[in-house]
Amino acid sequence: MLTLFHSPQSRSSAIMTLVEEMGIADKIDIRIVTIPRIDGSGQRDPANPHPEGKVPALVHDGRVITERAAIILHLTTLFPESGLAPKVGSPDWGAFAGWLAWYQGVLEPVVIFEGAGLNHPWLDATFRDHKQAAARLRTALERGPWILGDSYSAADLLLHAPYAWFAEATPDDPMIRDWVERCKARPARARVMEADAARMAA
Repeated sequence: MLTLFHSPQSRSSAIMTLVEEMGIADKIDIRIVTIPRIDGSGQRDPANPHPEGKVPALVHDGRVITERAAIILHLTTLFPESGLAPKVGSPDWGAFAGWLAWYQGVLEPVVIFEGAGLNHPWLDATFRDHKQAAARLRTALERGPWILGDSYSAADLLLHAPYAWFAEATPDDPMIRDWVERCKARPARARVMEADAARMAA
């Protein structure tokens, strides 16, 4: 049994979009929970199994899986017929897994550091900076039009996420901006955004 814990307009919206893209909504029980938010609203939900009270959290037969990259790997491996990831064990799958890890370990941190005005030699030495991260995205898209090449994948879904939420952070690069807009325009994302907005309004 698969259960996904989701809070509207949060990091888990990407996983809800993945579920829509993969066409597996009938295979997952969606539970809506509250979370503490940056503006001070919300609160930790005792029904949420995430050890830090965050989302997303995926429970598979009693095992709790957290972190978007891990959940994406897990779901695309469970349902390979969706076509949102390369074949497990192939060289392309290795590249796919690498992009997901890079997002969690580099892209999201450098975007947050830049937004928070943080700058330190240790940060630059460990993560590089947002400018260098953007250059890596552009190099992939030059071979594109998607991160892995000809086809949209769950890597695009995750990697464009910070720019979808924080447009001001998007690099001033027409190729990257076009890619972000193409990701945002996908029908699956539009359905999730509409449902999230309705939940927030309620």
